[in-house]
Amino acid sequence: VFADADLDAAAKKASVMYDDSGQVCLAGTRLLVEASVRDEFLERFHRFSDAHVLGDSREPATTVSPMIHPEHVDRVAGFVERAREHGDTILRGGRRSELGGADGLWYEPTLIEPLNNDSEVVQHEIFGPVLTFQTFTDEADAIRLANSTAYGLSAIVYTGSQERAERMGRAIRAGTIWTNCFLVRDLTAPFGGCGISGIGREGGDYALDFYSDLKMFQVLDGTTN
Repeated sequence: VFADADLDAAAKKASVMYDDSGQVCLAGTRLLVEASVRDEFLERFHRFSDAHVLGDSREPATTVSPMIHPEHVDRVAGFVERAREHGDTILRGGRRSELGGADGLWYEPTLIEPLNNDSEVVQHEIFGPVLTFQTFTDEADAIRLANSTAYGLSAIVYTGSQERAERMGRAIRAGTIWTNCFLVRDLTAPFGGCGISGIGREGGDYALDFYSDLKMFQVLDGTTN
């Protein structure tokens, strides 16, 4: 998120990453925000996140649905506890929800500011309602942070500059990059990730290649009629 972006739109979209308790492959997990608008962004992000409703996914009012299994709740909680031990700062959440009692499948939407970029919550996929928050100083710093993990399925860039959007789109290592939007897909376009986020592409003609095996057949010249 750059300082020239629509901060309301960016913060609202960032809070949407808590939907489905973060159990969406394309959901963002790391928020990178230009340092000059850190506080402005966080104020907006907390406001939008406060409006979330944890509950049964069958209820219309629910915006944060339960996690898939009690063991997964334990896994997510473990990431957060280790982040505390590492010295990371919990900016919101950081605990199990009281919803559902001791066996509940909800974890409070959580935001963590890591002590450094080597933090486990930055470098590993949590797949829960946990986001990390880091600031950058310029485009080069943003690109460095964006490309600093082994993952690369998707990314979102918020900026008011077309030129910057194009520069960032070329520089970020990810299979899909949205600018000022999220989860807008043309099903004929290639879909897939970089790094350990995937190999190959699906979508349209690309799916034929993905699900095909290529075979090489050679014949020694002059040995057949």
